[in-house]
Amino acid sequence: MGSILRWMALSPRRGTLPGMAILTEPIGSIPRPAALMQAIAASQAGEITLTMLEEAYTEALRDTIARLEQTGSPVITDGEQTKPSFVTYPLSGLNNLAPGGVKIPFADGHVRQLPCLTAAPFRYAVHAAGYVEAARRLTQSPIKQAVISASALSLLYPASAIPGYSRNEFLADLVDEAVADIRGALDAGAASVQIDFTEARLSLKLDPSGNLLRSFIALNNQVLERFTPEERQRIGVHVCPGGDHDSTHSADVDYASLLPDLFQMNAGRFYLQMASEPDRKRVLGIVRQVLGPDHIVFIGVIDPIHPVVETAAQVRDRVLEAASFLPIAQLGTTDDCGFAPFADDTSTAREIAFAKIRARIEGTELAARELGV
Repeated sequence: MGSILRWMALSPRRGTLPGMAILTEPIGSIPRPAALMQAIAASQAGEITLTMLEEAYTEALRDTIARLEQTGSPVITDGEQTKPSFVTYPLSGLNNLAPGGVKIPFADGHVRQLPCLTAAPFRYAVHAAGYVEAARRLTQSPIKQAVISASALSLLYPASAIPGYSRNEFLADLVDEAVADIRGALDAGAASVQIDFTEARLSLKLDPSGNLLRSFIALNNQVLERFTPEERQRIGVHVCPGGDHDSTHSADVDYASLLPDLFQMNAGRFYLQMASEPDRKRVLGIVRQVLGPDHIVFIGVIDPIHPVVETAAQVRDRVLEAASFLPIAQLGTTDDCGFAPFADDTSTAREIAFAKIRARIEGTELAARELGV
């Protein structure tokens, strides 16, 4: 616990970690090892026992944490090795869901589809605390835990009302569960919690007026208001245009339409896709305008979709570019998006993902030295 306490004792405004002059954190998911993917397929085919599958999950988690530590990452995640996806993990085991929910179309033509709720009440079957506890047994490094936003799960409620369970009742239960998810992760020892809000940019594609986006932000703020200002400094929000099978769902939506509303969220940290943005300087200028005095902005300097591994020098230059717009004390670096947000996504090789993570860390260090911090 000592390393966690030292990490938490640092002022968020300083933007530093032991051995790092500019904060850098991974976003979340890392491609699963081939052995785990084979074990999942074998389990679904009834060829191995549940115990054998759990052993494969544990080994994948152990290997992921060890390899993250080998990159020099000052903050560790579990790589989401044991989640079915970044969005559906709370639903595993629920019996009041049916197929046929909201569809999320990607630019390459493939579609992800959520289930829909069929009956009251709505409860999480799985909470993030369990992921933190599993990771804590394998590392003494500070742990960052990703959780899904309340706004994403609000899409589970069907267009036709559930008899005896109104949408407002559902949303009240949802907020309670989302609060418990974040609170549990913090109490389990997470140094920080990242709310995945990938539907933010997508919402503007569905409703260009911004009303849907603002309703999502209002719902997420109902969750965040249950935490103290000090706790909210450890809670962040991540946005991106999606990243699944090397495709996106909303990269054609202008960031300028999102950022002013996004920064109305009562979070202390903002994790922004930026490496893949075609006009970074324009977007960084907008971030500078909306940045609050107590915010830390983690700029994406790694594109997980692009097959070529960035060099440390390329990362350095992206950090220096961001530092020309934003206060260094409020600047951090991260990856644009997860490398495999859905468990079946094998579009990025595991070795490539770790090489990109290493480039982020080394490039951030190069930039920090050049900036003299």
